[in-house]
Amino acid sequence: MQASDYPESPGFKASGTSQEAAQAIAGHAKNLRARVLGEIAAAPAGLSADAVADRLGASILSVRPRVSELHRSGEIRRSEERTTNASGMPAAVWIVSPPLQNDGGAQ
Repeated sequence: MQASDYPESPGFKASGTSQEAAQAIAGHAKNLRARVLGEIAAAPAGLSADAVADRLGASILSVRPRVSELHRSGEIRRSEERTTNASGMPAAVWIVSPPLQNDGGAQ
């Protein structure tokens, strides 16, 4: 990813349209990322990115990158479950990551 502050800000793989898309969504990405996290957190069994997009009434093309950012930042993780996405392909089911444990430092 070519954004020095990824995953807090959208990244891109190449200059040109990918970079332009990342810049265009940058103002909305933080809010959408929070909404995506909220939907995943509200589903104890987890959700696929497609299911999150459906629940939010948002484009899967804007939700999938937010899922990737949340995964990269450690806020969500893949569950052991899989589902099928709209195109019939296997899809990961995402769940909230457990909080980091205190390693027994001073209290």
